[in-house]
Amino acid sequence: MAKQDFYETLGVSKSADAEALKRAYRKLAMQFHPDRNPGDQAAEQKFKTLSEAYDVLKDDQKRAAYDRFGHAAFENGSRGPGDFGFAGGGGGGFADIFEEMFGAMGAGRRTQSGPSRGSDLRYNIEVSLEDAFRGKQTTIRVASFVHCDTCKGNGAEPGSRPVSCRTCQGHGRVRAQQGFFTIERTCPTCQGSGQTIEKPCKACGGQGRVRREKTLSVNVPAGVEDGTRIRLAGEGEVGMHGAAPGDLYIFVSISPHAIFQRDGANIFCRVPIPFTTAALGGSIEVPTVEGSRTRVTVPAGTQSGHQFRLRGKGMTVLRSPSRGDMYIQAIVETPVNLTKKQQELLREFEKAGENGKTNPESEGFFARVKEFFEDLRE
Repeated sequence: MAKQDFYETLGVSKSADAEALKRAYRKLAMQFHPDRNPGDQAAEQKFKTLSEAYDVLKDDQKRAAYDRFGHAAFENGSRGPGDFGFAGGGGGGFADIFEEMFGAMGAGRRTQSGPSRGSDLRYNIEVSLEDAFRGKQTTIRVASFVHCDTCKGNGAEPGSRPVSCRTCQGHGRVRAQQGFFTIERTCPTCQGSGQTIEKPCKACGGQGRVRREKTLSVNVPAGVEDGTRIRLAGEGEVGMHGAAPGDLYIFVSISPHAIFQRDGANIFCRVPIPFTTAALGGSIEVPTVEGSRTRVTVPAGTQSGHQFRLRGKGMTVLRSPSRGDMYIQAIVETPVNLTKKQQELLREFEKAGENGKTNPESEGFFARVKEFFEDLRE
């Protein structure tokens, strides 16, 4: 029985380019793949024919030979295009398409063997605002898995050694045939290490690691912000059987401050001001985050909520010599627990200011309220 023309098999013209060939083959190969048609011998044969056709036409040299001599170009002992198994050296058409679509899963892909890396650890640390401003060197104690001193981390009793795993022959991976594909997975016997232990270490039970508390030095940098993550490479848990350790991640939180509020590199401070100072003017002394004091001039007529900006008096900027600013928010305090004399003086002050010039904001507000109600009555 004569073979069908390869172009007709793929349903393309003889002038089809490489991309058109690939699209046609991908569509038909997915349709007739044996895994999608279990037990269908016709579909399996069709799939083989499609792979044979595509393997020839996708190769420029093979395609040129086929266009000139037809099927005879691959007869008489020549290496034919039908050798499409994954394990072969030529590589099949469907293997190429499958690698492109699904990330090269199959026998052509090798996964690195060996013991799994240890787990990462997290540690939460709280520092004061002053420590965040200056930076701080501190020590922490972390419970973690460390290498067993008795077996030096290999998990074997002293005087013995781990041996190559008989299941995977030391590769740490095993292959299983599933239909048309070869699937590679971690060896269930050695868990990917490639070795087994015949005489486990009594100190660690053959794991090569023991749980222990260790002390670490941590450098909290100046300018650190709430939520900053500090990574200590290799300070996490060590893996089993001598595997590399994970990392330790330290999450920094800033404790609330009694005086200052932080916003990025800026510092805010709410300062109550006597109403006499706000009215007549004067000066106030305020603290700064570095522990010093500074004086702020309060002009006469300062209103509650007014902010005074002190440049360069804020927080340290992380990994920078610059600093943010400090903002003093004036809160004019209403006096309480007045004596009779103070009350009398305030009443005299109130009578003396009936022209409205001493309280322009309140006078303006109530004037607008009056206009509002008059508009409603119209």
